Amino acid sequence: MSQLATFIKEKRQQKPILSMTHVVYGYPSVEESLDWMARLMKEGVDFIEVQFPFSDPVADGPSIVAACHKALEQKLDVETCLSQLGNLAKDYPNSRIVLMSYLNPMYRFGLDKLAKRAAEENILGLILPDLPIEQAVTYQAACKTNNIDPVWLVTPVTPPDRLAMLASQASGFLYCVARSGVTGHSSHENKAKQTSLDDYLAQIKQHASAPMGVGFGLRERAQIEQLIGKADIAILGSALLDAYNKGGQEAGIKLIKDLFH
Repeated sequence: MSQLATFIKEKRQQKPILSMTHVVYGYPSVEESLDWMARLMKEGVDFIEVQFPFSDPVADGPSIVAACHKALEQKLDVETCLSQLGNLAKDYPNSRIVLMSYLNPMYRFGLDKLAKRAAEENILGLILPDLPIEQAVTYQAACKTNNIDPVWLVTPVTPPDRLAMLASQASGFLYCVARSGVTGHSSHENKAKQTSLDDYLAQIKQHASAPMGVGFGLRERAQIEQLIGKADIAILGSALLDAYNKGGQEAGIKLIKDLFH
């Protein structure tokens, strides 16, 4: 079992579902984003998904797109980001960091180098939503060599055969997108949609031995509670960013406590 999956299994013995919070590195500044990550870890979130910004984040909704564009007004580099995240990982050993970005900036950095440096900085997972698994043989090998988990995504419209393949190959955890579309748009789930999500997660569980994380559109406690017993991690992205934009760190922490405590 990988380091990431082991961490999830151990934490799940204490909690019905784990929390993963999404933060854009460099937004609204590098210093403020690092301070926000430290605060989240201090408050006890289980995971931070750190997004290294890219100019065309195709899976993300308007809040995260705007944050990425604001962050890119500064000169950012992957090496500095990894080093700074490594310092956070040392300071807050009860939480874990996974790095998310798009293929373009990571390819320029070098995927072999990325896996090696991530391992050196105790970043246990990498999420590249626009890298198809069929084109990732070298990347997967580099991750395996460095004991890093490449985290794959599935969605409700992933064809059944492909969903089964991705779920069976998942390590660390499998990122299950809760609905079609980009991040951020909330939907007040009606009974039919709840049943559909339950069926979707049950279908994934038939093929996945790795833990399951669910994200996209989570904004309400009822949505988190619905996932208990069906997934291992609830991923909070745009809702947390929106709260932070409106009321700073205190508003973000209040949202997390309202949803998870």
